[in-house]
Amino acid sequence: MQTVLKADSIKVQYGGLIAVNDVSLSLEKGQVLGLIGPNGAGKSTLFNAITGFAPVRSGSVTFFDQDVTNAPPYVRTRNGMGRTFQTERPYEDLTVLENVLVAAFLKNPKRKDAEKVAMSALEKVGLEDRANQLSSDLNLARLRRLELAKALALEPKVLFLDEIMAGLNPPALKEMIEFLRTLTATGMSIVMVEHIMEAIIQLADHVIVLASGNKIAEGSASDVINDERVIEAYLGTD
Repeated sequence: MQTVLKADSIKVQYGGLIAVNDVSLSLEKGQVLGLIGPNGAGKSTLFNAITGFAPVRSGSVTFFDQDVTNAPPYVRTRNGMGRTFQTERPYEDLTVLENVLVAAFLKNPKRKDAEKVAMSALEKVGLEDRANQLSSDLNLARLRRLELAKALALEPKVLFLDEIMAGLNPPALKEMIEFLRTLTATGMSIVMVEHIMEAIIQLADHVIVLASGNKIAEGSASDVINDERVIEAYLGTD
């Protein structure tokens, strides 16, 4: 099986604070990797370091055998990384379609081609009927789908999802899990930072647990949720 992403001994430090300490991971083609841990564990910082939004103090990031450790985000995006953000960032004065077009133009400079890619992304996430609606009128569940559509319009080889399930009600959560299942069925590789354990259990092939910037456990979802170190990190000790 092909290794599409490898992070070796990643360290991220801000002044005297070590946010991520010597963490390594790898992702195989078609695999879903879950990153979990309590608040402040370093999950999003590691995620940002891999995608180019946080500086790496030491260690390396390899994407499809290319060293991208010091590459800016747009280079990583052109190479095949597509990501969502914890906080939705739509252009509120643009329509849903126009928001996705912004992403589609990165690899498709001709408007006709970009519109085709953007509409395809909207169809995949079930927002094609909202294409001409202002993004500011979308509810939370649809904003999350818009984030996904923007990432898919980048035509990624690996999709990075940063707490895409947060705040969704049970029906919307179920729909999002089912949608991601359809993506994984196509062979899409995914790295997901997530607090919703239901999603991790149903989707992740492999799970890494962080606490205080350190990797404390990894394995299948069932293995890590029963690991005493993980239970202690989440619940503390008596």
